[in-house]
Amino acid sequence: MSKISLIIKREYTTRVMKKSFIILTFLTPLLFAGMIMVPLWLSSIKDNSKKNIVVIDRTNSYQGVLKNNDTYTFDFVDKPADEVRKENADNESFTALLLITDDLAKNPKAATLYSEEQVNMELKSYVSDLLKNYVEEQKLASHNIPNLKKMVDESHVDINISTVKWGEDGKNKVGSAELALAIGMISAFMIYMFIVIYGAQVMSGVVQEKTSRIVEVIISSVKPFELMMGKIIGIAMVGLTQFFLWVVLTLFISTVAGSFIGGNIDISALQQANTMGMGMNTPLPANETENMVREVYTMLSGFDFAQIVVLFVIYFLGGYLLYASLFAAVGSAVDNETDTQQFSLPLTLPIIFAIYAAIYSAQNPDGPLAFWCSMIPFTSPIVMMVRLPFGVPAWQIIISIVILVFSFIGTTWMAGKIYRTGILMYGKKVTWKELWKWLRY
Repeated sequence: MSKISLIIKREYTTRVMKKSFIILTFLTPLLFAGMIMVPLWLSSIKDNSKKNIVVIDRTNSYQGVLKNNDTYTFDFVDKPADEVRKENADNESFTALLLITDDLAKNPKAATLYSEEQVNMELKSYVSDLLKNYVEEQKLASHNIPNLKKMVDESHVDINISTVKWGEDGKNKVGSAELALAIGMISAFMIYMFIVIYGAQVMSGVVQEKTSRIVEVIISSVKPFELMMGKIIGIAMVGLTQFFLWVVLTLFISTVAGSFIGGNIDISALQQANTMGMGMNTPLPANETENMVREVYTMLSGFDFAQIVVLFVIYFLGGYLLYASLFAAVGSAVDNETDTQQFSLPLTLPIIFAIYAAIYSAQNPDGPLAFWCSMIPFTSPIVMMVRLPFGVPAWQIIISIVILVFSFIGTTWMAGKIYRTGILMYGKKVTWKELWKWLRY
C-alpha cells in the first residue's frame, strides 16, 4: 500500500470514529426530518378553544360583517376602549380588541386590533378579509350599476403559466422555475457548507500536527506533498461519507415519520390552517389538494436528478480540493490557529462572493454574471449548481470542469511548495512576501 493510501486511511478512520462525527451524522438527519415533518404535524392539530374578539364599532356599520366561525366569536360592546382593557386585565375575558373609529371606505386605516400579546396572522387575515370584502361590495354598490359585482368577479382571472421543457428525445417535460430555484440554491448552500467546514478541518489538522511536533516524526517517513495530499483526500472521503449518510438517513426518517404521522393528520384541518394563513376564507377541496401534490411530483420528474447528483459530487470534490489545498498551505505557514485568520480571510472572501453571485444568478441563470462565475474556479462549484436545474449547455459544463481541474492541480502545486517549507518552520511570523519567496524555491 502506498504512503498516500496509508495517510488517507489514517485521516479517514480517525475522523469517522470520532464521537462528534457519529453524533452529528445521525443527529443532523433527525433535525432535517424534524424540520419537514414537525410543522406538518403541528399544523394538523386542531385548536378547539374559542377565541373571543371584543369589537368597539364607532360607526355602527359592521356588526353584520364580522361573522363568527369555529375559531373566533365577535362580541360588540359600546364602551370606552380603556374600560374594556381594564376589565380584561382583571379576568382575561377576550383575546383581542378590534376598534373601528371611522368609515373604512373613506379611511382604510381606521381599524386597529389590540391585544396583550402579538396578534397572530390568522386572526389578522380573517378580520381583514371580512372587512375588505364588505368595503369593496359597498363601493361597487355605490356606482348603481346592475350586476356590477358579478361582472367584476367574472373579470378576475388567475393566470397560471405552465413551463414545459422540450426533451432531446422529443418528449415534453413539465418544469417549474420555483422548484429549479429551490434545488439549485439548496445544492449551492450544501457545497458552500462542505467547503467551509472540511476546508477548515484540513487547516486545523495541519496546525495541530505542527504545534504538537507530531509532523516531525511523520515527515521522516513520507514526503510533505504526500502528507498534504493524503490529508486532503482523506478528509474529502469523510465529507462524502457524511453527505451520503445524511441523504439516506433523512429519506428513511422522513418516510417512516410520514407514514406514522400521515394516518393521524386531519386533512381538512391542515387545509383550513394553510388557507387561513394565506388570507383565504375557504379551504381547498380535497381533490384540489391531491392535484397539487400530483403536480409537484410531475414537476420533480422533469429534472434530471442523475445529472445533478453526479455533477454535485464532481463540483464538491473540485471545489473542496481547490480550497483545501490552500487551507493546508495556510495551516503549514503558521504556528497556531489564531494566526490563520490573517491568511484564511482572502480564501473565504471568494466563497462568500460565490454565494451572493449564486443568489443573483438564480434570477438570470444565463446572464453574464452567472456564466463567468460558473467558469471562474473559485466560484464555479457554487454558482454552477444554481444554474444546473435550469439547464446548462454541455460545452459550458465541460469547460467549467476542465478549468476547475487544472486550477486544482495548479493550487495543489503552489500549496505543496508552501507546505514543504512551512511545515517544519517554527517561531517566525510569516508574511505574504515570505510566502511568495517559498513559491520560488
